[in-house]
Amino acid sequence: MVFRAGRRGRPGLLGTVARTAVIAGTAQATSNAMNRRSQQKAAEQQAYADQQAAQQQAAYAQQAQAQQAAYAQPAPAQAAPAGDDLITKLQQLAQLHQSGALSDEEFAAAKAQLLA
Repeated sequence: MVFRAGRRGRPGLLGTVARTAVIAGTAQATSNAMNRRSQQKAAEQQAYADQQAAQQQAAYAQQAQAQQAAYAQPAPAQAAPAGDDLITKLQQLAQLHQSGALSDEEFAAAKAQLLA
């Protein structure tokens, strides 16, 4: 029979230290991996939120531009009352007659045409 010196059943101090180091290293590696994954997930969520905010801001800007364009368009010109237009034309004819550009007959014919 051969007799072996040393302990049986329980590891020695060196084995215990080695096992503890392996367990601590594995725990640290797992913790680091989980932290990286959490940071990556948070970064993805932030990027998605930033993208959504940019799209929403672009939509608001587009809507604001459309509203400004609607307000910036001039109101349709209202037709001048027919009486004002007729008076203006008669005054122009009178000025032409007074300056000698129209004879009495031409002035009378143009005035009759406007009043008809």
